[in-house]
Amino acid sequence: MLAIRMTRHGTKKRPFFHIVVADSRSPRDGRFIEKLGTYNPLLPREHETRITLDKERIAHWLKVGARPSDRVAKFLSNAELMKPRERREQTKKPLPRAKTQERMKAAAAASAAAAAAPPAEEAKEAAAT
Repeated sequence: MLAIRMTRHGTKKRPFFHIVVADSRSPRDGRFIEKLGTYNPLLPREHETRITLDKERIAHWLKVGARPSDRVAKFLSNAELMKPRERREQTKKPLPRAKTQERMKAAAAASAAAAAAPPAEEAKEAAAT
């Protein structure tokens, strides 16, 4: 299977990536078929050469069936070469447990009902006087 992914170049703590088409079984920085662009994360986001892409060749490889990695797919969707991927659902670990959530909903409903009730009682008192 073909993959469009990044290979790391540059020195220690100074990353620079090539965007390449490679067989998915080959190592990250190993053999590749064709170089399609570059990515320099050290440049500011607005810089024009931060991400360079050969759009014609990328379109060709996508038609052939190459699958981009998550990060490369984000680059391609920003360049409007493919539609953005759906975001995965976040984990539920930071949320309270189910019983606590039920208690919180009940408390919110009770406070909402209490907030709505006093205006009705005040209207009755005002009508009585």
